[in-house]
Amino acid sequence: MNTDDKLSFIFGRRSIREYQSAPVPDELVTDLLRAAMAAPSACAKDPWRFVVVRNRATLNLIAEALPNGKMLAHAPVGIAVCGDLGATHAGELSYLLQDCSAAIENLLLAAHALGLGACWLGVHPRQPRIDALTKILRLPEKILPVSCIALGWPAEQQPPRTRFSSAYVHDESW
Repeated sequence: MNTDDKLSFIFGRRSIREYQSAPVPDELVTDLLRAAMAAPSACAKDPWRFVVVRNRATLNLIAEALPNGKMLAHAPVGIAVCGDLGATHAGELSYLLQDCSAAIENLLLAAHALGLGACWLGVHPRQPRIDALTKILRLPEKILPVSCIALGWPAEQQPPRTRFSSAYVHDESW
């Protein structure tokens, strides 16, 4: 097995924006959340919090609130990835964002490995998006929405790829 074979699940993970209407079983969503929460976290504070949304009206509201999130209106599941500012290491926003981002990537890779399609939609740091999701999902004051993940069985295929560029790599120093 060459390196590409070993890493093919990473290269094959792509943003999927078109979904079949078939539901995603609760057990699979739980598996995705378990994978997300297996991510590293600064001082093991695990500040990530997740809101799983299946209600079509709520998904439509979120889709309207996120300029690049129209696919949520057709996705069987949306997952809002949030961070608890009261739980993050040293109360630092930067650690919260790093921890949530690691959880998001785990979730995306797990979705791909299980045959699902997913798309990461940024929320933070855009205040109008933060405000909209906070209102729609009735988030408590210390909970910050970081992103939304559109999720479902893919109705499109994207070819595997990497955007590797040796121009972005420096050895020993800049």
